[in-house]
Amino acid sequence: MKKRPNYNLILGCIIAGLTVGMIIVGIFWTPYEPTAMSGGEKLDAPSLRHLLGTDNFGRDIFSRVLEGARSTMLIAAAVVAIGASVGTVVGAFTGYFGGRVDAVLMRFNDMLAAFPSILLALVLISLLGSGKTNVIIALGILFIPSYARIVRAEFARQAELDYVKSARLMGAGHLRIMFVHILPNAAPVLLSSIAIGFNNAVLAEASMSYLSIGVQPPDASLGRMLSDSQTYLLSAPWYAIGTGAAIVLLILGFGLISEGLGDSRRA
Repeated sequence: MKKRPNYNLILGCIIAGLTVGMIIVGIFWTPYEPTAMSGGEKLDAPSLRHLLGTDNFGRDIFSRVLEGARSTMLIAAAVVAIGASVGTVVGAFTGYFGGRVDAVLMRFNDMLAAFPSILLALVLISLLGSGKTNVIIALGILFIPSYARIVRAEFARQAELDYVKSARLMGAGHLRIMFVHILPNAAPVLLSSIAIGFNNAVLAEASMSYLSIGVQPPDASLGRMLSDSQTYLLSAPWYAIGTGAAIVLLILGFGLISEGLGDSRRA
C-alpha cells in the first residue's frame, strides 16, 4: 500500500521555512531602521516605498514586523528550551523510577500547573520586572509542567518494554538506560510537543507584550504593535493586518509541523 504524503508536515515546513528565512534576512537587512521615525509619513498606506505601510510614528511596519518577529521567535525558542530541558529531566526521573521520586516531583509539578498560567506569569514578571530576560524566565518556568507530564508518561511506558529490561539484565546503569536507550525512543513524542510548545510560547510572549509587560519600547514586539494598532483599526487597518499576519504565520507553520509529526508517529 502506497504511503500518503504527510501534507501537514510538508506545508508546515514550507510556511515555517519561509517565515524563519524572512526573520534571518531581517537580522542582517531591513528596508528601514525599525526605530526610525518620520513625522511626514505617519500612517501611510502600503506602497512600493513601504510594503506594509507606516505606523503612527511614521516607522516602516515591514521593518518593525521583521524585528518584532525575530524578537518573538528568539524569546519563544528560549522559553521552549528551558521548559523542555527541565521538564524532560523531571519527567524522565519520575516516569522511570516512580515511587517516592514520582510522588514528590509530580506533586510539585501539579502545584505549579494548578495556577492559571497568565496570572502566574504576571505575578512572576511583577516580581522580576519587565523585559526580555524576565519574560523568558517566567514563561520558561510555566512551560516545565506540561513537558514533565508528557515525558513522564512516555518514560513510564517505555520502561516496561523488553529492550529496557534487557539493558538492565546486561548491567546498564539507570542514567544510561534513561538517556541513551529510552530518550531516543521518546524523541518523536517530545519533538511534537516542542513544536506545539513553540506555538504556545509565541502566543504567550505576544500576550505579555500586548499587556505592556514584555519587550519594552523602542524595541519592536509583535504583541505591542498589535496593541498599538487597535486605535487605528478603521483609519489604518494595514497596521493591524501586517502585524497580525506575522503572528498567524509563525503559529500556523509550527502548528502544522506538530500535527504532521503526530500523524507520522501514528502511521
